[in-house]
Amino acid sequence: MGIFSKTCEYAIRAVFYIAQKSEEGQKVGIREIALHINSPEPFLAKILQKLSKDGLVLSSKGPHGGFYLDPGGLQRSLADIVQAIEGDSIFNGCGMGLSYCSQANPCPLHNDFKKIRNQIVIMLRNTSIGKFNEGLIQGQLTLNK
Repeated sequence: MGIFSKTCEYAIRAVFYIAQKSEEGQKVGIREIALHINSPEPFLAKILQKLSKDGLVLSSKGPHGGFYLDPGGLQRSLADIVQAIEGDSIFNGCGMGLSYCSQANPCPLHNDFKKIRNQIVIMLRNTSIGKFNEGLIQGQLTLNK
């Protein structure tokens, strides 16, 4: 089980796959992306629509169309993907999902979770899509077994 929702996991994997193909000069369709990231196609279509609306992925229509990233997209951080899908909850939400939890009214996990959450936020904000893409291209990282 990951730290992100299933929707967010699919979004991150889709962006990484699109980035990898973009580096090869290719645009990819939903069917190919869904196959390679093991996602249901209709669900992925909604995710890609949201990512496209937020400018995280680009798309073009026609016989040579599909999804792609430009150099600016590769500079975007993982935090941008997470925020597009999850909103701000991972950046300031309660580890137990309690709406009342705050510094003034902490839940039992508040202080410990806050430290962990802050480390995750720093990693997400300081890591670009392009950095992971380089690792995928060089074979140091993988999206499948």
